[in-house]
Amino acid sequence: MERDLQRSRDMNFETELARLSGTVYRDGRHVASTSDRTKAVLDPATARRIGQFADVDLDEVDLTVESANRAQKHWWALSALERSESLHEVATRIRALSADVAELLTRETGKPYKESADELMWTATAVDYYAELGRHSIGSVLGPSVAGQLHYTLKEPMGTVVIILPANYPILLFIWEAAAALAAGNAVIVKPSEWASLTTLKFMEAFNELPAGLVQCLTGGGAVGARLVSHPDTHMVGFTGSINTGRAIARACADQFKPTLIEASGNDAFIVMPSAPIDVAARAATFAAFFNCGQVCTSGERFFVHEDVYDEFLAAFIAESTKLRIGSGLDSVDIGPMEHAGERDRVERVLARAVEQGASVVLGGSRPADLPDELKDGFFFQPTILVDVKPEMEILQAEIFGPLAPVVKVSSLGEAIALTNDSDFGLGATIYTKDAEEIFRATNEIVSGMVWVNAPILDNDAGPFGGRKMSGMGRQLGAEGLETFRHTKLVMIDPSASAHDFWWFPYSDDESWKAPRAHNPTDSEAVSDFSEPLAASVHP
Repeated sequence: MERDLQRSRDMNFETELARLSGTVYRDGRHVASTSDRTKAVLDPATARRIGQFADVDLDEVDLTVESANRAQKHWWALSALERSESLHEVATRIRALSADVAELLTRETGKPYKESADELMWTATAVDYYAELGRHSIGSVLGPSVAGQLHYTLKEPMGTVVIILPANYPILLFIWEAAAALAAGNAVIVKPSEWASLTTLKFMEAFNELPAGLVQCLTGGGAVGARLVSHPDTHMVGFTGSINTGRAIARACADQFKPTLIEASGNDAFIVMPSAPIDVAARAATFAAFFNCGQVCTSGERFFVHEDVYDEFLAAFIAESTKLRIGSGLDSVDIGPMEHAGERDRVERVLARAVEQGASVVLGGSRPADLPDELKDGFFFQPTILVDVKPEMEILQAEIFGPLAPVVKVSSLGEAIALTNDSDFGLGATIYTKDAEEIFRATNEIVSGMVWVNAPILDNDAGPFGGRKMSGMGRQLGAEGLETFRHTKLVMIDPSASAHDFWWFPYSDDESWKAPRAHNPTDSEAVSDFSEPLAASVHP
């Protein structure tokens, strides 16, 4: 597909980062936060300070929520066509901003520019998709249970939706939820990751033409998110991030019966069977393991390879991974730095524990030593492949979220599926095979929200994204994603306002317990005759 995503030559990024630093996006414009608390923004490739973001005051949260609810009423009063046209304009604006936002995204999160540009392209298509889906249907007509009546459902917005995000896909994950929420008639407040705040603030310009206050952005740490989640005038929370934070949000929302969409974690399996084209499977594995430096919730994190092709696959996997170029995301590279030093340090601890438990490193395993001087302090880590990995090792039990690929030899598809399901998570799984029976077994027996057969970690705007078990609850994308942000109201209309004597008072004598009968049963007969049908007629 042809794309016009060339880097901007006009923007001075130092000036732009300074302009965005310390601001929030409220009531349709960037304004300086009233808070005097700020946190530094570092370029992950160099560890140099490039800006700062505000840790906003809680009274700013209250003002933002008030503005959102006011804007939401105006937005919902528009026709579905008007909302659709406005969202298409947002998509157009996203495409115009793509080059600048993509470069900011690379400067702030470290990912290669190509991946940042792709993220913006995928974002625009998701908005266009929901612009149309949101006006396709706002309910359905039901066959009435009483003749002459009209029974139907209405789909209505939640109100003000809070979206709390990680840094790995700060724009795409925001839009997956925000586009659906807006199409459903909601207002949106986003609390971006502390590692992607300036990029998110810049991206808010895509919404400048929407009603002021409909989409807003507040930066800060956990206290800001907690206030948004617990606020009595926010009505739903969408969260992507760690299990512990997801649990805390779910508990806080439970106190108000506030709906949630939670995408927590994954440790997806990648299965390779003998019928697979090994060269293609090795290239796919390299991408699945090391795309965005492994910082993808659907990354391949547990590689189960059949013993008949294990050696051939491992050699090809190592060869493909060796080709990857590491460096600044603004250069011609495949792998950039990790998001921040804390993430790199955590991955180093995961690797050290795996080696301590008996795993062997056959590729990578350390920070790269051959980087240019300006990148020496960056948060880089080599793509790493491990063997001699046993199912009971900790590296297979938790989400890695980094460039580590543990490879396990298996003797059968049954063993691979069992190991895949032996996990607290159930987000996605990939299998490479050309055997139809294996395809059907894998797609039916793997316990996950998604299964990819010879097509790893793809997304589809029209298909639901989400997991099972500790991977979270709810779905993004597709029709299911739109429903996530809507209430359903049942409406029943009797246009003639007729009397419903078929069940109103007074009850007829022939339906009463004391009605005359052909004979008088004993008490035991009465119980025998009537207890079963009476029990069957009880409704909740």
